[in-house]
Amino acid sequence: MVILLSDPRVLAVPLRETGAPLVRLGEEFGPARAHVRAGLAERLGWARAALPPGIGLRVVEGHRAVARQEQIIESYAGQVRAARPGIDDAALHHLVSRFVAPVEVAPHVAGAAVDLTLAGPDGDLDMGTPIDATPEESGGACYFAAAGIGARARANRMLLARVLGGAGLVNYPTEWWHWSYGDRYWALMTGAPAALHGPVTERVLA
Repeated sequence: MVILLSDPRVLAVPLRETGAPLVRLGEEFGPARAHVRAGLAERLGWARAALPPGIGLRVVEGHRAVARQEQIIESYAGQVRAARPGIDDAALHHLVSRFVAPVEVAPHVAGAAVDLTLAGPDGDLDMGTPIDATPEESGGACYFAAAGIGARARANRMLLARVLGGAGLVNYPTEWWHWSYGDRYWALMTGAPAALHGPVTERVLA
């Protein structure tokens, strides 16, 4: 059973903020030069080193401001409402959290998550869907374990899981591209006693 970020168990995870700073990823992770917590950056380095020669990690996004998170929530909620006229607030909150996290538990807002893919000399590898394909757009193929994707895409997803999982990251199972370390969802899924990172503060940014 998939645990969504809207699940009360996620918000119930204690937070013991470490104050680890945001750092900018190097060019070896692609042109986005995303900012992430230092511990996550280190683990991404471990994962990259574990990949076969000629394959790398292209990070599309890391830390995301609260205002941007709110914009994404509002936009996607509008899409869900349009597709399901009359949906109630609780059901809307549940469905929206498949694709974008509530602000209070959002791994990107904490600087604890990346959206990324595998890349080779000729560009991104086949992962079955583009990054950020919604469940509606992809017919559910954005789920990491989705049935019906090709054998090559399945193998690439499993390679991504092997190197990132081996480095201590966890996947949000509705989005094959979303991996995190140190946030509340990571803590719940790994059994850690507390999350290491909450929403980024000015102290962390300094």
